Amino acid sequence: MERGLHTSTRRWLGAGLAALCLAGTALAQDASEDREFDTATVDDIAEAADFAEAFEAFAEDPPLYQPGDADHAVDLTQIEPERGPRIVRDLGTGTASFYGKRFHGRTTANGERFDMHAMTAAHRTLPFGSKVRVTNPRNGKQVIVRINDRGPFAKGRAIDLSRAAAEEIGMIRRGHARVEMELVE
Repeated sequence: MERGLHTSTRRWLGAGLAALCLAGTALAQDASEDREFDTATVDDIAEAADFAEAFEAFAEDPPLYQPGDADHAVDLTQIEPERGPRIVRDLGTGTASFYGKRFHGRTTANGERFDMHAMTAAHRTLPFGSKVRVTNPRNGKQVIVRINDRGPFAKGRAIDLSRAAAEEIGMIRRGHARVEMELVE
């Protein structure tokens, strides 16, 4: 069986090498042919200009500062940096629940031990390690959680928060809350 597989592999490699050689020969022949080129017309030049304009958006921006150009210098001490994580995608609204003591110390779907005191969550489809900003619109409180588990498995729930995350947004008393979710970097 092993010998047949080896022979089959050699045949495929041989066929691939032959195809590669033929393609290389065809390209070399095509490149070596002498061709006559027509002279450009006014229409051809106009089309080329339109084509070039399409790529202007991708051209390099001029530098913000040229040495010796004091009129256009930027005072970086006056610029406020962006605060907080950048929103990548709005995940919409849904019902959040939480899980705690009963699962504390158990293995999560990504192999970590569940820590009810960590800012983590379970989501059905988001990749492990994704960060989600969860906002409780009733009180405006927010928390950023890292997805490390799968769930929730209760019907109508969008995300399961760790107990610590649920406390942070004030939903422990009710056990669930309507929340807004955003995927962040």
